[in-house]
Amino acid sequence: MNLRLLNNITGPTHDKQLTHKYQLVKHLFNSGPCSVSTLCHTMNMSSPSILKLINSLIDEDWVEKKGYGVSIGGRKPDLYSLKDKKILILCIDIALFHTKIAIVDNNYNYIVEAQTIALPISKSTGSDFFHILSSHIQNILKDCGITSDQLIGCSVGMPGLIDSEKGKSYSYFLSDIADTSLTAEFEKMLKLPVVIQNDVNGSSMAEFTHGMAKGKQNVLILLMDLGVGLGIIMDGKLRKGACGFSGELGHIPFVENGALCYCGKHGCLETIASGNALSEMAKEGILSGKNSMLNKLSKEELQRIEPAVIIEAANKGDQYAIQLLSNIGTHMGKGIAMLIQLFNPELIILSGKIAEAKQYITLPMQQAINTYCMTQIRERTTIVSSELGENSRLLGYATTGIDHFLDTYIKKIGKSKPKPQMS
Repeated sequence: MNLRLLNNITGPTHDKQLTHKYQLVKHLFNSGPCSVSTLCHTMNMSSPSILKLINSLIDEDWVEKKGYGVSIGGRKPDLYSLKDKKILILCIDIALFHTKIAIVDNNYNYIVEAQTIALPISKSTGSDFFHILSSHIQNILKDCGITSDQLIGCSVGMPGLIDSEKGKSYSYFLSDIADTSLTAEFEKMLKLPVVIQNDVNGSSMAEFTHGMAKGKQNVLILLMDLGVGLGIIMDGKLRKGACGFSGELGHIPFVENGALCYCGKHGCLETIASGNALSEMAKEGILSGKNSMLNKLSKEELQRIEPAVIIEAANKGDQYAIQLLSNIGTHMGKGIAMLIQLFNPELIILSGKIAEAKQYITLPMQQAINTYCMTQIRERTTIVSSELGENSRLLGYATTGIDHFLDTYIKKIGKSKPKPQMS
């Protein structure tokens, strides 16, 4: 069964069987090892029909037995899962100052480990970005011996306002390709089907499939990086909003007559409680004579100071750095108090570079939540720090990408018509 080649469809009966195969593959991808009874319930099919599909996929080297399930009386049921390397997807994580590239399979094994290239983006980024990225990707594919025909597609994530359906960014790439679909640009470059999404949604899917949100129904994922973003999982589903723009917590006004945000408004939460805000406050304080080990930085180093440097200073006992982080935590706590009262989540996961400050952020954050949130609601919400690594978004992109492309193939098969028969 080739995921990219559907030319062997010959008629309605074949269509139905092939559709069921793809649906079974999609379920095994999303759920992991499953028993026949679970698949019967999920796909609303009889046990003989499911076994026929499974045996066919075993013969095609797609599915294998994977141990035994829990017995509910009698023998333990066989579990079936997808074999490794049956679906490969190219994942691209575009951040403000660098881009990461990896190839992941259907069981979340890295076929090509995450590689980072210094390829920044801005509002003025244009077609040159794609030329440089294309060169790097072609070199990666050549080095690992993988051709584009072996990839189901490419899943791309980036910050800002992303309309996945239209394939457009309303925050970056606003120059010579502003009127062009980014999806179309990527597809032209890669000769692959492409899906794009917001980076926070990638982080959220990673937490939902691999992290502390797994098995939960109502979770908020707070990405505290250079900016501030929010992933929303409600009733066990990632909620993106009508246009995919939900979760723009960082651009809710918090300060009257506050600093100008890059979005064009004044006093956004991002201007007082983000990685960029932390760096700016550190610069201003040092230049005004604050006593800190950060004074040892040269002018050039101070201009380029990153949150990690400030967090390191706090870990060494620097009181000014600790105070800066405490202020960030307090502001963020007010924002979280609002979120708890709006969404009533069972769990909030803190992720991103600022979350690495741990107690310097979480203690003042909790104090602010206690002050500004109703007791009955906050007591039912647990707040934790993410345990996933820095490349976890790539796994989230793999999830959304493979799921999207399998859905696309299932719909394509369903719309197919019988080929004319030779007389």
